[in-house]
Amino acid sequence: MKFPIQRFRRRKSARRSGAAKVKIAPFKRKLLVAMLISGVAFLLIIGKLFDVSVIKGKDWTQKALRQWTRVTSLKAERGRILDRNGTVLASSYTTYQVCLNPQSIQPSDRERIAYILSTYLNMDYDTVYNKMTKRRKNGQLYSQIKLKDQVDKEVISKLNSMQLGSGVSYYSDVKRDYPESGYYAQLIGFTNIDGDGQTGVELTYNKYLAGMDGYQKADTDRDNNPIPGGEEEYVPSIPGADVILTVDTGYQGILENALQEACVINNAKTVTGILMQPQTGEILAIGSYPTFDSSNPPRSDAKMLLELSKNRIVTDTYEPGSTFKVITLASALESGAVTVGTEFRCRGSMLVKGEKIKCWKSDGHGTETLAEAVQNSCNPAFMSMALKMGVDTFYDYIYKFGFDEPTGSGVMGETSGSVMHKKYVRDADLARIGFGQSISCTGMQLCTAVSACINGGDLLKPYIVSEIVDRDGNVLQKNERTVVRRVISPGTSATIRSMLQGVVEKGSGRNAQVAGYTVGGKTGTSQKYDESGSISSSKLIASFIGFAPVDDPQFICLIVVDEPQVPQVYGSTVAAPFVQQVLAAALSYAGVTPDKESRIATVPNVRGMLVKDAVRALQDAGLQAIYIEAEEESTVANQSPAANTQVVRGSTVLLYSTGYAFFSELDEETVTVEVPNLIGLDRIDALDKLKELGLILDYDRQNCAGEVYYQDITEGFRVPVGTVIHVMFEIKTKK
Repeated sequence: MKFPIQRFRRRKSARRSGAAKVKIAPFKRKLLVAMLISGVAFLLIIGKLFDVSVIKGKDWTQKALRQWTRVTSLKAERGRILDRNGTVLASSYTTYQVCLNPQSIQPSDRERIAYILSTYLNMDYDTVYNKMTKRRKNGQLYSQIKLKDQVDKEVISKLNSMQLGSGVSYYSDVKRDYPESGYYAQLIGFTNIDGDGQTGVELTYNKYLAGMDGYQKADTDRDNNPIPGGEEEYVPSIPGADVILTVDTGYQGILENALQEACVINNAKTVTGILMQPQTGEILAIGSYPTFDSSNPPRSDAKMLLELSKNRIVTDTYEPGSTFKVITLASALESGAVTVGTEFRCRGSMLVKGEKIKCWKSDGHGTETLAEAVQNSCNPAFMSMALKMGVDTFYDYIYKFGFDEPTGSGVMGETSGSVMHKKYVRDADLARIGFGQSISCTGMQLCTAVSACINGGDLLKPYIVSEIVDRDGNVLQKNERTVVRRVISPGTSATIRSMLQGVVEKGSGRNAQVAGYTVGGKTGTSQKYDESGSISSSKLIASFIGFAPVDDPQFICLIVVDEPQVPQVYGSTVAAPFVQQVLAAALSYAGVTPDKESRIATVPNVRGMLVKDAVRALQDAGLQAIYIEAEEESTVANQSPAANTQVVRGSTVLLYSTGYAFFSELDEETVTVEVPNLIGLDRIDALDKLKELGLILDYDRQNCAGEVYYQDITEGFRVPVGTVIHVMFEIKTKK
């Protein structure tokens, strides 16, 4: 019985002994581990290859290309801007871009190169050195860094002689030049350092002027030098097209000189003007003063540069005042609301639905014909015309004349003005619109509308660009006379021209007369609104729009003087003399044949005289004087027109005395007050006393302690509300 049991145990023991003998050889074990590690490593390599070639393939390819490929941008030459005669107003010339190649500069040579570059490029040494040693996040130096743009050829020649090696590279660039930089600042505008238009024509027509940049690509070695026989790619730049304007530099000079003189002599905030060809819509000259140098704009003061860059004839809106009466007259005549035989009666005011609206002449004009009403600029007459037409008819003509929409002139920044919606217009509002209140427009809109009134009745689209031509002579854009719509008949237009001629020869526009030529025009004075939205009693806009010759108008000129600070503010004296100056010079420059015989007078120099003596001197010369009677004993500080100017005999000369009394030709009656006695008052009491009467105190802010011992307008004189009273203070010492 023991045998089977032992046998079983032996077999079991044998099985155990056999299992113990099954072992993996050390070699195989090592091989297995190696295979396992290799497999993992292979997977990692495959993953890395996938990451490098697929996931990050594009990035690495670009980095590699940057290391062995040099791409040079070929800046397109910007197109020129020219006037109608081919005079170059803006062009580009070759300059250079200086770049650093930090990887190619030996550390021991950095200081020398930085010193040379900072000296010749007029740059800060530390700035140059820091660019040279600037590193990427991975610690590597940059392969190339732009150092400075628009470096002149002469500077590059000097740098080439300094043996700077491959550490410095030069690439051709272009710089903008404005040969007539004294003119056209707002119209043409300027470019930034990269050559892109920022304002004016440079911005509006940038897509034509800019052209298309090209590039040159070449394989390079580690020092950024081209590899002989390497691949190269060259795509040439396409130069920009030339923009030819309708303006004439001769006319522009005439206008801008007049604007500057008008601003200085009237101590105005701004003066804006435009000269157009009323038969075609071509803008011959346009500008604003103050202005700036296009070649050197004041970039450090962004706010000031923005203000100076505005072409205010299209960007600024204002109430046109009496100049809008031309539109009312044309609408009333064409609609049949009035005829040349219509008469009006002005009693100094007009009652409109219970609201009394005054004429600028408080005692009225009496009975007057239509022509006389135009010459007198009679508010009630134009209120009657507006009311007789009614809202629907009058508004139909207002819109036909182009108000409440931009003219599409092509001048940058054009706005549309504001016309009250018909459904909100009361009779009193309509009456005021008739003489240029309760409506706003731009100077461009007004000039375009009045052109339609005098050119036979066609509202034309004004334009500043004549044509755009590429370098191959292909015309990309061409503008010509474009009739938007016919507004009035040729007969009505002829009547308007005749009546506006009467304004210049017999009415308030006498100062616009040009010796040898018939001139028509209209004055305008309007109030501005202060910060609170209320009508300001002292901030005014004076304007004049005139044209010549009357029977065949070749020029129409509008000048708007914003906030003139002179003793008397009339459109006839503040603006008309300068329109006369522009028209006289433009007619002569264009060689227009005179159409009228005139008696000429030469304006004498009366500056420095007492006002009363200056008046006599002007009368002896056959001229009239406009002055403030209260200031007859004051000294003439300035005069307009200037001495030695040739004017039509009987013209008026405005005398600017040393006084400060403030009068204006408002569209409504001027409220006057009696000047109080300020002597002996301190500054606070004097301010309060004048404020109660609506008068303004003016004094030296550096010397305003003590009591008033002098006031320029003496006690008892009646002056308009808003008049400035100048005083002086002194401190009385106690004995």
